[in-house]
Amino acid sequence: MTGSLAALGMGLAVIGAGIGIGQVGAKAMEAIARQPEAVGDIRSNMILMAALVEGAALIAIVFSFLVR
Repeated sequence: MTGSLAALGMGLAVIGAGIGIGQVGAKAMEAIARQPEAVGDIRSNMILMAALVEGAALIAIVFSFLVR
């Protein structure tokens, strides 16, 4: 039973990360469309935030694997 709960936790972490990175990318594209001259700053912040979201998802996957 705990194996299926761990798998559910891993799946939710991946889905959450996908949604989060999608939101980051969408908002960055909106910001670039509004201020094209700030594309460098927006892009670097977008990459940083995507990495942080991905890191949080990886930590959640590892924790759910260890709980199993």
